[in-house]
This record gives sequence, C-alpha cells and structure tokens, in this order.
Amino acid sequence: MVDVRWEVAWRLGCGRRIIFCFDASEAVFGLLSPTMNKSIVAVIAVLGVALAAGGGYWLGQQRSALPGAPGKATQTGAGGSPGGEKGPGGPVPSVIVEAITATTAPMPETITAVGSLRSDESVTLRPEVAGRVVAIGFQEGRPVVKGTTLVKLDPAVNEAEAQQAKANLTLARAKMERAIDLQKQGFISGQARDEAENNLRLAEAATALSAARLAKTEIRAPFSGVIGLRSVSVGDYVKEGQDMVNLESIDPLKVDFRVPEVYLKQVQVGQTLKVSLDALPGRSYEGSVFAINPLVDAAGRAIVIRAVVRNADTALRPGMFARVRLLTKDEREALVLPEQALVPQGEEQFVFRVLDGKAARTKVELGQRRDGRVEIIKGVAPGELIVTAGQLKLRDGMSVTVAAAAKVAAPKGDETPAKADGGSPRPAPKS
Repeated sequence: MVDVRWEVAWRLGCGRRIIFCFDASEAVFGLLSPTMNKSIVAVIAVLGVALAAGGGYWLGQQRSALPGAPGKATQTGAGGSPGGEKGPGGPVPSVIVEAITATTAPMPETITAVGSLRSDESVTLRPEVAGRVVAIGFQEGRPVVKGTTLVKLDPAVNEAEAQQAKANLTLARAKMERAIDLQKQGFISGQARDEAENNLRLAEAATALSAARLAKTEIRAPFSGVIGLRSVSVGDYVKEGQDMVNLESIDPLKVDFRVPEVYLKQVQVGQTLKVSLDALPGRSYEGSVFAINPLVDAAGRAIVIRAVVRNADTALRPGMFARVRLLTKDEREALVLPEQALVPQGEEQFVFRVLDGKAARTKVELGQRRDGRVEIIKGVAPGELIVTAGQLKLRDGMSVTVAAAAKVAAPKGDETPAKADGGSPRPAPKS
C-alpha cells in the first residue's frame, strides 16, 4: 500500500496558516473499517471548527478597519475641522464660514422708478401764412432769446394789402367827418351818417387784418431756449402749418415717471428726488415733485408724477432715460445686512447668527433694499455676528468657525489640514 499523506491549510486574515495532515491511505481504505470511519469524521469536525474560527477572526479585522468604529481614535471631524466636539458617532464637524457684525446705517424710505426727461417748454415753429422764405435769423443748436426773429417770409404781398387798407381807412375817416358836419347842418339824414360811420369801422378792421398778416410773415421765438435743426432753407415756399424748426427750453427740465398706485398715499407735491442717468454715470441731479396727475392710468394702474430738475450746465437733454429715487420720508438709522446673508425658504427669509461658536437659524423681517443691502426690521440686533458665506453647509446648532479668526495648522508628516469648504481630510496611508 502506498503511503500518501494529505495536507490541508487555511490561511487566516492575519497571514497565519493552520495546517491539518492525515494519511490518505487510511482515508481511502478506512472506508471498509469502522475504526477508520471514526477517524475521518473526527478530521472533518476539526476542519469545520477551524473554518469557523478563521472566519470570525477575519470579520473582526474588517469591522475594526471601518472609520468611526468604537475603540478607534479619529483626529479630524467629518467636516475636515480638527478638534471638533465629541458626539456619539464621533467628532461633530466645525464648518468654516464668513461673517460680519450687524450695524446700523442711514436708510431713508424711497421709491425707485424710471422715467424720461422733458423740456420745460417745447414748441415746433410753423408758419400761419404761406410764403417764400427770404431770411433765417438763427444758428442751429444755439441759444436764442425770446422775441428774436427766426424765419422771415416774403412780405411784398402783405405790405401792399396793408397800404391799401390804410388808404381806405383815410378815405373812410374823411367821409365820416364830412357826414358829421352835414348832419349838424341838416343837409343829410341820420341814416347817411350811420353809413359813413360803418364804412369807417370796416376800413379800420381791414387795416388791422392786413397788419396782422404782415406780422405773421416773421416767425419769432415765443420764449428763450435752444433752437433745434431747421428743415427749410432760404427760397423754400412753405405752406400754413408746415414744420420748420423746434425750440426747446432745457433749464430747468421736467422728468415724468410712474409709480404703482399702492404708493398713492406716500407721494406728495414738494417731495425731493434724485435723478441719475445711464448716459452720465457717477452723477446725480436733485429735483422736486411739482405735479401729480389726478388720473390713475387704468392700463398699468400707475400714478404719473412730474418733477422739475435744475440743468444749469445743460448736460441733461430732453428725451434721456432717467432713473428716479423719490424720497418719501427723512433719513433714519436702520439695521442693514448684505443681501447674501439671507437664506430664503418659500416666502420667508432666514439668517444664521453665530452664538457661542454655534449657528443659530433665525427668521427675519425685511424692509427696503438698496445697493446690495437689505434693511432688517425684526430678528437681528446690532452687534450680532451674521454669516454671509457658507450658509448652505450649515444647520441649526452646528459648530462654526469664522474665517477671519480661523487658523489652519500647517501639515505635519502625513497629516492633512482641514479644508475650508468642509471636505473630509485625506485618509492616512495604510501600513
């Protein structure tokens, strides 16, 4: 019989092996012997016990390797911040955020709107009588004084009519004087005298009419202002009502703007405003409300307001787009925060206050907004520390570290400092 020995080994998780040896000849031929059957059963039982022991040891090693397992020390929190508070599942992370101190600033109540600039006085000059242009008495785009002759039409026909009317008036006046003398002497009746008086009145009216037509051949400036661009030249024949040139009075200027009807009770004549223009960045002009349209625009449910703005340097021009800020109440001290500090949730607004190193989620009531700032009516007190960046990582009660005061230690050896964005630290290399 050949002497054959089998060797069975089981490698455990720690690198060790358990070896079992038995005689193969006994395993084969022992099937025929009751004594050998008992030996095989004993070997199989020992193998089962060894397998169970090895599996239990391997599972224990895997569980001990998991992060946060009991009995295993953790140096950094889940948020990457060293030295966090101890919790039942490990250290509580300390989130690095940016924060500012809530302060007060002057914040008047205002209404913002957009509008357009208009000339204080504006007119397009048109002739009332037809004629040929014989003279132009202005330079385009230059100031003119009230009463200046701007355009003159050919007066020949009108002058002749005026002279004819004067001659008829002289004759009618002489006949009237003669009729008066004859009626006193009784040579003519009262009716003849009345006819002479009527002819005198007709002659006077004709003279006045011819003089008026003659005067209308000269188009004069109705007010002082800046003349525009003419559309006629010397020699042109113009008809009644034809556009010739525009005249604008631009100091002061008017600004027309609209506000929603909900502000009707807040708007009053005499309120001050500031006007800024995209065409003139960095400059603003002060004005005041002098008229409010009593009719509310039914199309947009808006109130039309007209204000006056001084334009001494003539930098403003009619038709320019204007941004209006209407002051409805005097300046007052208000608590203001940057708009990025707000955390909206539905129709409500929240902020995170820093109290004793922890984040406190607080509901706030807002006032007016201006230039990236928002007025806080309720919920925050002056001097409190308010988070302005990093709110998305925060929850109520979490530990926080303000970035301005946070100090991150330099890495030593294989250690990695915590990240500012709350990321997990780099795991240590395995041995």
